[in-house]
Amino acid sequence: MASDPVTLNEFLTERLGAGGVVDDPNDLLRYITDWAGDHRGKPLLVARPRTTEEVAEIVAHCHCHGIPMVAQGGHTGLVGGAQPDAERPELVISLERLSRIREIDPLNFTISVDAGCVLQSVKDAAMEHDCDFPLSLGAQGSCQIGGNVSTNAGGLNVLRHGMMRQLVLGLEVVLPDGRVWNAMHALHKDNRGYDIKQLFIGAEGTLGIVTGAVLKLTPRAQATRTALVAVPDVAAALALYGQARRSCCDLLSAFELIPRACLELAFEAAPDLPDPFDTVYPVYVLLEVAASGSVDLDAMIEHLFEHGTTAGMVLDGVLAGSDAQAERLWQIRERMVEGQQLRGEHLRTDIALPISSLGDFFHTASRAMAARSPETMVIAYGHIGDGNLHFNLLPPADLDLAAKKTLLHDLEAALFSLVDDYHGSISAEHGIGRVKQTSFLNGLDATERELFEGIKALFDPDELMAAGRILPRTR
Repeated sequence: MASDPVTLNEFLTERLGAGGVVDDPNDLLRYITDWAGDHRGKPLLVARPRTTEEVAEIVAHCHCHGIPMVAQGGHTGLVGGAQPDAERPELVISLERLSRIREIDPLNFTISVDAGCVLQSVKDAAMEHDCDFPLSLGAQGSCQIGGNVSTNAGGLNVLRHGMMRQLVLGLEVVLPDGRVWNAMHALHKDNRGYDIKQLFIGAEGTLGIVTGAVLKLTPRAQATRTALVAVPDVAAALALYGQARRSCCDLLSAFELIPRACLELAFEAAPDLPDPFDTVYPVYVLLEVAASGSVDLDAMIEHLFEHGTTAGMVLDGVLAGSDAQAERLWQIRERMVEGQQLRGEHLRTDIALPISSLGDFFHTASRAMAARSPETMVIAYGHIGDGNLHFNLLPPADLDLAAKKTLLHDLEAALFSLVDDYHGSISAEHGIGRVKQTSFLNGLDATERELFEGIKALFDPDELMAAGRILPRTR
């Protein structure tokens, strides 16, 4: 390395000021691990630029001196993509100070933002102009737009509004050699050849550092209705989804599958959270519809309840009568994730399947896991409307950590094999990073791998930017 940490620190301090560099071991802690605490790395330093120009200058310096680097957003990733490498120290380029809302155009229904803007801040800014940015995630209070773009984030409203890929109109990206590619176009139609921005969406920072984005907005819904519906089984939940999709059409914005075990985890994490029902049911669906005030959403949901009850798809239901009640229903969905974390070591997956295959896969995979480890608990839930299932596994509590890791590794391999059998994907929205790299590579054919490697080599031939994510390092 041509630039040692001391020289690098001097360079960064001169360009960014004292507040732009983090080198104290205690202050570095939050930059070296992810939200779940599963992945830790070893940074050279942390650079905190405020502008795209500063990012470009840092990247150019790293390119000139052969310094590995990785961009970092809100620390909410789950596949080890944004944490520095534990073996080859990297400069962490944190985008947390790139947090400007650059421009809002409510007539064009667009918002231009820095990559370090927190998702909730973008949503709040859009709301001030009677608009909405529809990406909705559990981590929206801390995740950043650059990370959302780089991982092609999904979330709760994909069935209506699509993934992040469908919400980005323009990008600004610092390339691995320090050049800035500025395509901050606010055009809803633009058919000028290759759509280069799509290469950076979902690339996990391996091809460039996203520093700005032009995002699509939607009209703010004037009325929203949230309901928790009890159903007899997963097959009924899928049948109800089909009916809801036809009855509510594009007004259906969320449709979440939540088995009873997930509710129990939510109550463990939040003991004060009330159970909406007096009776315990095997499976639940959390659904939401939104529209202008001229649509009678209550009647729409009541009709869905009536039809579902008559057809045997619905056992019971609760319709939120206020925003506070709706928030409590959504708290179940959020707190069950915390409940899993409280159980300690467990397997998180993020798989995608054809919606029509979800029911059969759910039961086949559950039986396969039980056959291999009867005491392992299956926690499977997700976004039915886009085929995204989080099929998670809680190992027996009496196993030591090493035994748990071994068991979960074997179960994951068996689960991913089933995903292949159903022509699904091992990553619906979390990305590949380093955690899923082996499984990802095993699923690539020779042509696909050649294309992936060719794209990486074109943008980053020296493998200095987020090397070892998605694809392994070759040097």
